[in-house]
Amino acid sequence: MAAGSTYTPLATTTLGSNAASVTFSSISGSYTDLIMVVNTITSTASEYMSINLNSDTGSNYSRTRLSGNGTTASSGRGSNETVGYIGAETYGTNALKFNTVVHFMNYANTTTYKTYLSRANHIDLATEAIVGLWRSTSAITTIKVNSNFATGSTFTLYGIAAA
Repeated sequence: MAAGSTYTPLATTTLGSNAASVTFSSISGSYTDLIMVVNTITSTASEYMSINLNSDTGSNYSRTRLSGNGTTASSGRGSNETVGYIGAETYGTNALKFNTVVHFMNYANTTTYKTYLSRANHIDLATEAIVGLWRSTSAITTIKVNSNFATGSTFTLYGIAAA
């Protein structure tokens, strides 16, 4: 299904050198949802990708994770975390490429906590799905993505118009 005019590109970053984070800021509240697409190359082994919303580093993030590699499935939970996890990138091997898509639902609402769904994919290793919660009623205006990203990693943020 083609995205058509429903997906509005808000910002894109391609790394020209290794970086520990990428930040999307001044996010407009004029969309219903946000979609962040991250195509990463990692610069270290066994690295997890996480987010901080609106610069919040308090213990306000929770998650439930499911992952599988075609042979083994696993799951886990975390609560009162200082970052929102959105996926493992390397599973113990350097320089792997991952595609991660994160959907932030109802991100501009100021009366409810924020929920996100993340799916990290690597064709040779595993797929991981995470449902996360940021316990804040603030509208999301800044997304900081954290990890050890290598040159060439790309990050795109889309606004989703009301259907």
